[in-house]
Amino acid sequence: MPQINVTKGLTREQIAQRIAQELKDGYYVNLGIGIPTLVANYIPKGMTVILQSENGLLGIGPFPTEAEVDPDLINAGKETVTTLPGSSFFSSADSFAMIRGGHIDLTVLGAMEVDEQGNIANWMIPGKVVKGMGGAMDLVAGARNVIVAMQHISKEGVSKILPRCTLPLTGVGVVKKIVSELAVIDVTPEGLVLKERAPGISVDEIRKATAAKLHIKSDVPEMELV
Repeated sequence: MPQINVTKGLTREQIAQRIAQELKDGYYVNLGIGIPTLVANYIPKGMTVILQSENGLLGIGPFPTEAEVDPDLINAGKETVTTLPGSSFFSSADSFAMIRGGHIDLTVLGAMEVDEQGNIANWMIPGKVVKGMGGAMDLVAGARNVIVAMQHISKEGVSKILPRCTLPLTGVGVVKKIVSELAVIDVTPEGLVLKERAPGISVDEIRKATAAKLHIKSDVPEMELV
């Protein structure tokens, strides 16, 4: 696939803002490292969403202001966080029992590649040093819903949404939705369905930026970012 150059699209914060629209009252949610953690700042007012972290924290609040920073209070990505009233701390063993037991309604993860079958690769690139897969493999297997927050195009100008993943897989057939700087894409039994486009981005631009086959069933609306 030729190199792709798209200069428009959503910011990282706007991707998180759009994903926040998928939250529902009472959800238990795990946010992965990178763009997903930003979702904590966009939980709709009046909605109760309980954020969970693999290192043993339930009830994460928004990112702290400079005055609120506590270096001992971090999420799984070692970013400083805040807690909400009623938050609880526990061992990582209990945390993973919660994940593996199917008690997480939604996990939002970053990805290096996603493909037409809902496969995700997000933990290693062969030949590069990695610390491990973290909680990603447990999350894609244990969470009831998996949404990927990712850049549609790599820094090298290559599509990251592929017919088949080329990197080692984290999970098989687990992704339900992709939100990128260009589009919202649903993963269905029929394949990838383009549901929304970023403001100022055309359907043709999204199609050219996507190596995988996209199903486009009707007029595709622009995302509404509240």
